[in-house]
Amino acid sequence: MPRKLISFDWALKRLLRSKANFGILEGFLSELLFEDITILEILESESNKATYDDKANRIDIKVKNHKEEIILIEIQYGRELDYMQRMLYGTSKVISEHIKEGDSYAKIVKVISINILYFDFGEGDDYIYKGTTTFRGMHNNSILKLNPKQEELYKTNQIDKIYPEYYVIKVNNFNAIAKDRLDEWIYFLKTEEILTSFQAKGLEKAKEVLDYLKMSQEEQKSYEAFKQHLHDQASAWEGTYVIGKLEGVREGIEIGIEQGIGIGIEQGMKQKELEIAKKSLQKGLNTQTIMMITTLSKEEIEGLR
Repeated sequence: MPRKLISFDWALKRLLRSKANFGILEGFLSELLFEDITILEILESESNKATYDDKANRIDIKVKNHKEEIILIEIQYGRELDYMQRMLYGTSKVISEHIKEGDSYAKIVKVISINILYFDFGEGDDYIYKGTTTFRGMHNNSILKLNPKQEELYKTNQIDKIYPEYYVIKVNNFNAIAKDRLDEWIYFLKTEEILTSFQAKGLEKAKEVLDYLKMSQEEQKSYEAFKQHLHDQASAWEGTYVIGKLEGVREGIEIGIEQGIGIGIEQGMKQKELEIAKKSLQKGLNTQTIMMITTLSKEEIEGLR
């Protein structure tokens, strides 16, 4: 039976920043991008925070492949309807942070955005999606290409290689059947297990470094608190948007047809969100986190203290 391993996102924030453990991240990136990746450094930025209640759960990595590029990895559990714009903001922020004043636009870094998502995102039954930028003719459908001077400037003959690339991994869509080495990594992301038959780059190192039983008691305690936080988030979401709807219907019926089931649903959801916020405050969650998992305003949450 596979040993219990800690989740990739927790490790990403705490263990995988160490140069001694770069091999794990290099293995994951090499399998996903289909080229050998060497990490040069973990970049310092406002987004690279280490608290388990971080809203910006991401890490910026400078890597070496054919050219030095910046890779942005983000792991997200919370359900965000505007996550498309969040990805765009993330790549834009990295670009603006890493161009020096006075530099020409040709020095803008290439950014690869990797988003590991544990919630339903968009419509689609695949579990890995890749997005690039192309320019297509409106009349003849032809693809715009670089001219020879631009190819020399950008060291590429493809326009899409200049602009950010986006990878979206919908972990919950994966059926836990590993058909190739990339699937072996997705299997680990979903199950937190690494089978003895797996041969993907980085997984052997991950099996050693991410072993829960090898962690100190303090690390185990921190990890369990992190996992509990995720459970609280999931419970709060379910309570607000599922139980709240059911209670709202029931209260609506009790109030009477003249007031309408719709009012009952709204009242039920509001009351349930207030209850969830109150319990979340008791558990020590901060106001910003509660605002993320409910639709309550800052004033409404502060009024419950």
